[in-house]
Amino acid sequence: MRLIVRLALGIVVGIIIGLIAPEFLSRIIVTFKDIFGQFLGFTIPLIIIFFIASGIASFGKHSGKMLGLTSALAYSSTILAGTLAYIVAFMFIPRLIGVSGGEVKEAAGFESYFELTIDPITGVMTALVLAFVFGIGMTRMKSPTLTSFFDEGKDITERLIWKIIIPILPFYIASIFAELAADGTVFETLKAFGLVLVMAVIVHWIWLIVLYIIAGSLTGRNPFTALKNMLPAYFTGLGTMSSAATIPVTVRQTKENNVSKGLADSAVPLCATIHLSGSTITLVLCSVAVMVLSNDLSMPTFGMMLPFILMLGFIMIAAPGVPGGAVMAALGLLGTMLGFDETALGLMIGLYMAQDSFGTATNVTGDGAIALVVDKLIK
Repeated sequence: MRLIVRLALGIVVGIIIGLIAPEFLSRIIVTFKDIFGQFLGFTIPLIIIFFIASGIASFGKHSGKMLGLTSALAYSSTILAGTLAYIVAFMFIPRLIGVSGGEVKEAAGFESYFELTIDPITGVMTALVLAFVFGIGMTRMKSPTLTSFFDEGKDITERLIWKIIIPILPFYIASIFAELAADGTVFETLKAFGLVLVMAVIVHWIWLIVLYIIAGSLTGRNPFTALKNMLPAYFTGLGTMSSAATIPVTVRQTKENNVSKGLADSAVPLCATIHLSGSTITLVLCSVAVMVLSNDLSMPTFGMMLPFILMLGFIMIAAPGVPGGAVMAALGLLGTMLGFDETALGLMIGLYMAQDSFGTATNVTGDGAIALVVDKLIK
């Protein structure tokens, strides 16, 4: 929650600086933004390779039937949630913010003092394929050397995120909003983003109700009672902003819904890694909003968004455990598949992080519905 406060302060300070900053300070701000943006791009393949490979390797301890069924249900939930989010975005976002919203574009007067290029070690898709090759290979070979390498690489990358990227994010967001303020579009943009955040929370709850109605119809349980039992996990997710950190509470509340002990102990940690329906809803809504607001982008078609949603289901395996991990993992897709530039990516980070806790809460609460269905089908 302190991170959210810092991000909010970053937005406020950035707006003030953008409105009153002299030229030399403006150039310092945009220089910092460019350098940190390059560093973020360098980090993306590391997140994908080490987090996904390590996560897949950890699946080997689960039984094949439970792993396959849980993975299929979790992925289906994630994709369907993203599709619902696009339908809502297509119907409402252009009407709500298409006319009144500001345009996302760089301020013409901002120029960096110098340019620094930090090339990533590989492209996003290459990193994703590499992660799957080694992750699946480790589950087959059971190589302690490779497992240790990727686990330690994941730890190093996670520390990089926690110790460097996340503490600097408020300053990066401040630099983005300083540019918007200098260009005169910041207040319209903030108004539009507020509408999108409210819309995201509403869609989260619609999807949770859908999940529990399906689970209740299959298991014969009252869906609203089952959803009520999962509320402690929801509120814990709000506070931790981490599906992984909420696992103990999610497991306990899943057992309250009479899911067998062994399945709850194994399915919930697995879902914490691969079931990210709440995060997908937010990413889809926010990305559509940024594209509608952008001067260089336009409202995406379903044919354009569907491959993006399908890839999110895979690439966000890198997300659990780190606040804002989903948007960090998705930055590469946003750039390569949707054409986001640096300013649009920075706005996506700020917009996503502002409600990351609600997406996480939806993820972990939905895990309980997946566990209910798996428990019924396996029994």
